[in-house]
This record gives sequence, structure tokens and C-alpha cells, in this order.
Amino acid sequence: MNDLCSDIGYKSIRHAGEELCGDHVDVVSKEDGSTIIVLADGLGSGVKASILSTLTSKIISTMMAEGLSIEECVNTIAATLPVTSEHGVAYSTFTIIQLVRNHTAEIIQYDNPLVILIRDGEVTDYPTTEIHLGGKQIYRSTIRLQENDVFVAMSDGCPHASADISYNNDWKREDIAQFVADMSMTGYTAKVLCTMLVDECDKLYGYQPLDDATACVIRIRRRVPMSILFGPPQDPDDCDRMMSLFFSKEGKHIVCGGTTASIVAKYLRKPVRAKTNIDPSSDVPPTAEIEGVDLVTEGVITMSKVLTYAQDYLKDNESYEDWNYGHDGASRICQLLFEEATDINFYVGRAVNPAHQNPNLPISFNIKMNLVEELSACLVSMGKRVKVSYF
Repeated sequence: MNDLCSDIGYKSIRHAGEELCGDHVDVVSKEDGSTIIVLADGLGSGVKASILSTLTSKIISTMMAEGLSIEECVNTIAATLPVTSEHGVAYSTFTIIQLVRNHTAEIIQYDNPLVILIRDGEVTDYPTTEIHLGGKQIYRSTIRLQENDVFVAMSDGCPHASADISYNNDWKREDIAQFVADMSMTGYTAKVLCTMLVDECDKLYGYQPLDDATACVIRIRRRVPMSILFGPPQDPDDCDRMMSLFFSKEGKHIVCGGTTASIVAKYLRKPVRAKTNIDPSSDVPPTAEIEGVDLVTEGVITMSKVLTYAQDYLKDNESYEDWNYGHDGASRICQLLFEEATDINFYVGRAVNPAHQNPNLPISFNIKMNLVEELSACLVSMGKRVKVSYF
């Protein structure tokens, strides 16, 4: 194992008039630290295509996670899925990317647009070996991973996206590769890169897609630790131990909550300075400053907003511009946790805030604990390593 990690994001748009997308992406983590990503494109569109792609991706990812070969996976798919009367075949097209302990990428491709590799901001060719399984032409590749590598897998609804039935010859795989390459050096996350790509396809379709379109982006990056302190400890005698553990961690430090900030200031022997440039239109309480702390925010209200943004991030990422360009406490936490951090340590105090016991306030101790649990789950779904310590 090295200090590289993978940032994975994907997004789909469905064929206009269909309730379900015919593409499906499945991501499975193995016990040895490897990750398997499968993008499957079911034949046709709608319910039938959705079933085909979902079963294909689930079967492949599950079998490969158990160590079975691609030959066994393809044979199982052919034997398991029903043969469509329209096309006479039993499975969808697929792309498999297996990140082996963040050292190498093993890529297996069948009839989807070939995976794009961007290295140091440049579109880069990579070797492929052609094999034949069950009469199907499959390409295999093994690539040694480097920091800042970007991989782009996609369904065939992405190239040639057009608002009419003719192909758009100005939007080929090569153009998509350059589109992502131009954006890759900005530091955008994988989720943002694939969102930008799929949104551009949607725009080219005139927002009435003539095919399902899915993109999956993988960024290879160094691990970046970060710690967040939320609430004072249940036992006041634990303050120094909690502060010592919190500040002993590498990386940036975020403090959430007024009482928590006071404890930190006392521990560091530094004053809490309130920010004066307050935005009166913001629904998020203002931030503060303590020397030695990277970000100081209010507690429950701010974290509730962060959770809302996290849930949207995992869906359609429609609120991206709100938090990415925002300067309030919630936006800045999102920028740090979603885009910068890879390993996140929560230090959560179990003390009950007397102000939250007012029955007229929609805040309670349970809400605070639920916030931590739900936000942690969201961050894990983003591919972060999360550890929560309670005091």
C-alpha cells in the first residue's frame, strides 16, 4: 500500500421520455484495499436496459471482488441474463477498472468508448491487448498509477451527443478527452469533473437526450488528512485529552460550535475573534478565527447545511456552485471535506448544550449525533476514510 488514493465520481442522464437510466455504475472495495469500478450500458433504453446494466455490473463487480477471472464473469453473465429478442444477446457492454491497492489500474473494456487517460494534464495513450471471449472482442490494459492521473470511462451516449438524430462530429471521444484534460489541472474532484462532462452532453442534446449517457471519472491523488472538532466533551475533565488528540493529528483543523471554540481558545491560549464581514442574506451563522485553527464555525445549524450539501453531492450535485463559490462556514467546510480531504477524523463531544433544551428550538442532542452519523456516511460514500471518536 502507498499513500495514493482514488477519488471516484459518476453521473448519468437518461434517455428523454424514460423513467430509468439504461446505464449503471457499481463500485466495490476489496479487503486488500483494491477497488473495482464497473460501468455497464444495457442494450436499448428504459426498464429492460436498466435491468441488463444493473445485473451486468453487479455480477461482474461481485465476482471480481471474490477473485474470479474475467472469463468466468463473462460466461456467468451470458448464462444468467435473458437473451433479448431485439438484439439476440444476453448482456450489456461494460467497462471494468480495477485499482489494485492504488499501485496499478487493470482495465477491461467491451464495446464501450475506450477509457481516457489524462496524465499531467495531457491526454495519454496506453497499451491494450485484444482478447476474444465468447466471440466478443475485449481489450485489456495494465497501467502503473501516478499521482494526478485521471481516468474517464463512459457509455456511448456521451460521444456524438446531438439535439437531432445525426451524429455530432464535433464531439468525438478525442474532444471529450481534451474537454476533461483542460479541466483536470484545476483541482476539481472526480464528481465535479464527471458532472461537468455529463452536463455538457445534456446541453449538446438540447436537454432532451436521445440516449442514456454516463461518465465515471477517477482521480489518483495523495492522501490528505483533516480533523474536525464538534462539541465539548461530556466530562469537562476530558477537555485537555480531547484537545491534545485533536491537535496531534496532521492536516487542517476545523472547529464547530461556540462553546467548542471557547474551549479551544482556552487550550491554545489564543482569543476568539469574530468575523466582521457578515453577509446579511446568508442563512448560515458567521465564522470566527482562532490562531492555530484553520476554520472556526457555528455548530449544529452550519453542520446541518453541510449535510444537505453532502446529500445533494451524492445525487445530482446541483448545489455545487452554491458551496464551491461560497464563503460562509458551511461552504468552507464543504470545500475542505468534499474536495481537499481524503482521511477525516471527527472528534465529537457528547456534552448536552443547555441552549438546545429549549422546546421551542428544533435542535436536540439526538439531532447533533444524527448529523455526525449521516455526514460520516455521506463522506464514506464519497470514498473518504472516516474515523469518529466520541468524548
